[in-house]
Amino acid sequence: MCGLTGFVDSTRQMGPGQLEATVGRMANTLKSRGPDDWGCWIDANQGVALGHRRLSVIDLSQAGHQPMVSQSGRLVMAYNGEIYSFKEMRKTLAAAGVSFRGNSDSEVIVEAFDRWGLEKTLQQMVGMFAIALWNTESGELQLIRDRIGIKPLYWGLVAGRLIFASELKALNAYPNWQPHLNRDALAAYLRHCYVPGPLSVYQNVQKLPPGSYLTYRPGGNPEQTTYWDFRTLAGDWARNRPQLSQAEAEQSLHAVLRDAVKCRMVADVPLGALLSGGIDSSMVTALMQDQSDRPIRTFSIGFKEDQFNEAPYAAAVAAHLGTDHTELYIEPDHALDVIPLLPGIYDEPFADSSQIPTYLVCELTKQHVTVALSGDGGDELFTGYNRYLYAQSIYRRISRIPLSLRSLLGGAIRATPRNLLDTLALVVPEKSRPNQFGHKAYKVADAIAKSDPDALYRQLVSYWDDPEQVVRSSREPHGVLWQDEYRSTIEDFTERMQFFDTLTYLPDDILTKVDRASMAVSLEARVPLLDHRVVEFAWRLPMHLKLAGGQGKVLLRRVLQRYLPNHLIERPKMGFGVPLDAWLRGPLRDWGESLLSESRLRQQGLLDPAPIRAKWRAHLRGKNWAYDLWNVLVLQAWLDERPWRS
Repeated sequence: MCGLTGFVDSTRQMGPGQLEATVGRMANTLKSRGPDDWGCWIDANQGVALGHRRLSVIDLSQAGHQPMVSQSGRLVMAYNGEIYSFKEMRKTLAAAGVSFRGNSDSEVIVEAFDRWGLEKTLQQMVGMFAIALWNTESGELQLIRDRIGIKPLYWGLVAGRLIFASELKALNAYPNWQPHLNRDALAAYLRHCYVPGPLSVYQNVQKLPPGSYLTYRPGGNPEQTTYWDFRTLAGDWARNRPQLSQAEAEQSLHAVLRDAVKCRMVADVPLGALLSGGIDSSMVTALMQDQSDRPIRTFSIGFKEDQFNEAPYAAAVAAHLGTDHTELYIEPDHALDVIPLLPGIYDEPFADSSQIPTYLVCELTKQHVTVALSGDGGDELFTGYNRYLYAQSIYRRISRIPLSLRSLLGGAIRATPRNLLDTLALVVPEKSRPNQFGHKAYKVADAIAKSDPDALYRQLVSYWDDPEQVVRSSREPHGVLWQDEYRSTIEDFTERMQFFDTLTYLPDDILTKVDRASMAVSLEARVPLLDHRVVEFAWRLPMHLKLAGGQGKVLLRRVLQRYLPNHLIERPKMGFGVPLDAWLRGPLRDWGESLLSESRLRQQGLLDPAPIRAKWRAHLRGKNWAYDLWNVLVLQAWLDERPWRS
């Protein structure tokens, strides 16, 4: 894994020394993404500079040094990621007469681009990647991002110069950078707890969407092309499903998962797995161990609070599979120590509180290995979230009740203290009991007054549902979640929720969290469940093979039963949480009061203090507004640490 950055200066005012110094400063901000090596390539005549930081994983020699120039001298590439199909691609190129200096996937990719062109090469690439490709003959830059959005890539225009990087902090190091905040993006952030793509927190800077590439010629306008369009493909897959029996589907899923895991076990450095004991990470771990001739390394963290502690489940799975397991129980002070690091790790405001345990498990893992496989993506593909289980049935029932009565019912739930709701939930059998029931009941309370199922979904994935009233002079952008066209493309409501989550929540929350947490400690995280072949297979499955009998991940469970007994599979879904509500009333109270003080907010001029202070006071009295407040607190901490202008 690595970090890349660079720019094309169409004014051509920088000399060679200034080009190299500038891109060097930009690349240096990405050192944690690539601590092992750095390199740059410049062309003063064209005003081009590419910079790269390397985390050595495949071919540790200098033959893998980047930026890399193709043998013809036509293409120059800076690349972040791993291509798991590179050996097959190498064989094809070698048969056509290409010779190779080393054994890296980087060399294979740049030669493939040179010989086969962009579109054909992308079709052959299995993996995760963000790529900058400069064509010395045509004077053209192309920026490319993988199909799912596993690896990040930002780009922007600054006074006739195109700049790009794996993270925004590199753009901050560009001369005369103007970090003007995008207030509309901040409104979207308060709703979702992340800045949804293609927006960024800054004006004039965007995230390159997954499955696309950008083409830029100096002096021209950037042109964006989609080479893998999930929006179109998902509808096609939903309408053209193969006729498979459950046994046939199970066998096919097992085969595609085994291959996705196997090809991600190739590395020239120590490798392991992040294991929570849930279905997804257990599936990945089981397939790794089954294809290894020695115990694989597995890692988990635990908390003393039972409702957040998955360590016993992970230990039981590890013992059954025979892995070499390492666990660490986290003291509250250790977890709280991560909070001051967050603005530096996440260079946009990012408020998914599972960022804290994610960082801690990555920190533990990096002490032992350089590469770790994780189970991310299984929830979106195979219906793992509670909303997939309950939202459709809830809407079907509540739609029969007059809207006014639903509003009263929602208010009554909201008026019930969260700890009382958690206590009432104990009457539900443990197997079916959602973790953090009180918090989820509050989400349902807000959702049941909605007039259509898509509005209910938006409420379930929202925190502040009136962010324009909080962020001054903002207009919340209504992206894909508000577009009615997908009701006809994806007719089933549960499948439509999966569709929206795959387009937004997966790349902008889950994968952002994993990328930044792992790269902050120079750990490469690989996500086999998001192999695009697995994604395509999962989307072709009929719903009854994913969700049935009030239980999600039906087919995935069947595959996992080949490796684990049922009692290690059937347990409540927990998520990866922390006791945020208690922390804000306890050890974080003074910190919160300082960041949310009325005088600070008024002087800052970005946010309206009234709704924020109201929720803060209510939370301190025992109501649970922890997640809404965490959004604002993370933003305030970010504003203290990162460059910005109003």
